Amino acid sequence: MEESNLQLAQPEPIEGSNDEDFSKISLRPLDLSDIDDFMVWVSDQKVSRFCIWDPYSDKEKGISLIKNVVIPHPWYRVICLNNRPIGAISVTPNSGDYRCKRELGYALGSRYWRKRIMKRAVKLVAGSIFTEWLHLERLDALVDVENVRSRRVLEKAGFKREGVLRKLKYFVLKGRTRDMVMFSLLLTDPQT
Repeated sequence: MEESNLQLAQPEPIEGSNDEDFSKISLRPLDLSDIDDFMVWVSDQKVSRFCIWDPYSDKEKGISLIKNVVIPHPWYRVICLNNRPIGAISVTPNSGDYRCKRELGYALGSRYWRKRIMKRAVKLVAGSIFTEWLHLERLDALVDVENVRSRRVLEKAGFKREGVLRKLKYFVLKGRTRDMVMFSLLLTDPQT
């Protein structure tokens, strides 16, 4: 698979953002030299609340995560503002009969919430992933029912809500089974 640096062609203006232009984001692979920026969001309890991982406070564990999980991942990109990582987005493959679908996951530093950054990142991925992986027919996203903001991101990015998976036994978050909302984007869905 070819490494890609994606950028949004025509960004929407952001209302009320005085200090930074949040419309100009890019996606790129994470590098070990990004460790300090990476630690900002992986150590944030607000960010990890709905993630399968607990906050990382140890930089060495962060480096180990990058080396052993992130870099070998088939499609993991950092969301960058002025080429500085502020979050991450990934597409995780399935195998065998399920190789026609992938699962989307993402996290963004809490300082950057409510600035439409994640919607842009999801749209960047949705606009390119079906051409990068030609056998792909479906992109899934599972969101905790309590994570209203993440549900809105997916809806605004064109994903369809399919329903709630109640007390999803294979999804245990922080020791509890969770109700999860299933979203999908199909190859045949119109891209917004």
